[in-house]
Amino acid sequence: MRERYDNYSDARYQQLRLIAEDKPGYGIHEHDHRRNERVRVYTKESLIEALRRIRDMGWIPNARPGNPGGVGNTLEDLLGVDENNLPIPNAAEWELKCQRADTSSLITLFHMEPSPRALRFVPKILLPYYGWPHQEAGGKYIASEMSFRQTISGRERSDRGFKVIVDRNRRKVCISFDARAVDPRHSEWLKSVESRIGLGELDPQPYWGFDDLYHKAGTKLLNCFYVQAEVKREGHLEFFHYSKLWILQDFSLERLLQGIEEGFVYVDFDARTGHNHGTKFRLRQNMLPFLYTVVQEL
Repeated sequence: MRERYDNYSDARYQQLRLIAEDKPGYGIHEHDHRRNERVRVYTKESLIEALRRIRDMGWIPNARPGNPGGVGNTLEDLLGVDENNLPIPNAAEWELKCQRADTSSLITLFHMEPSPRALRFVPKILLPYYGWPHQEAGGKYIASEMSFRQTISGRERSDRGFKVIVDRNRRKVCISFDARAVDPRHSEWLKSVESRIGLGELDPQPYWGFDDLYHKAGTKLLNCFYVQAEVKREGHLEFFHYSKLWILQDFSLERLLQGIEEGFVYVDFDARTGHNHGTKFRLRQNMLPFLYTVVQEL
């Protein structure tokens, strides 16, 4: 069946490629030995036209079956752009984000490690003093492998007592710990934290300055093309319809801070002893337009 899927996808992809080549505004660039077209450089206007044409094509087969990021990769293939590389003038000021319309997954806005940077807070403090045994310790990983994975909100504390605090007086976004908020099922872990470092507030607290956040987010997310795709399956085949398109302009730090306070922007830690996957600011589905002062639906 997988071979049949691949053959179907290849044939359908070539059909779409021919359609695209016949219509101005499209550039098709593929990423393996079958895909050797040049990358097209877009203007903002021609990219808008290309996205509209892709929307009007209706249901399109997933060009990357088995890849969780297939919805974005297929769109990038159809546009002829490399991943995370939007070929338009002033490209540094624009981001292309695509998501399945029916997903509950969070959008990653950007990666940014907390200050004080010199402390290397995640691997040197959070993991050794607040971590817990990795679920695959002694199997896939060494027996002493520790984990610190938390998606933390500004609205309420996590089951391990962590919360994001927006401190407007000090112009910082901080991570706070309160042992009183730890769920009873983590009582053994809490005892281990007490023996390792005590049960007081994090000292120092990891934080992100407002100015640093704006520089990071404003550089990466100043303006954004945001695409949502409907998804359907026919047997083992998956199809996307890139049906909703927005142009988002003028990223707002104040709205990001409001999102943290209201609980739809999260700080996500994902680290284990052997590797820190990076600290991310992530966003609940459908809330990306809220972060911008100018929103245009195409």
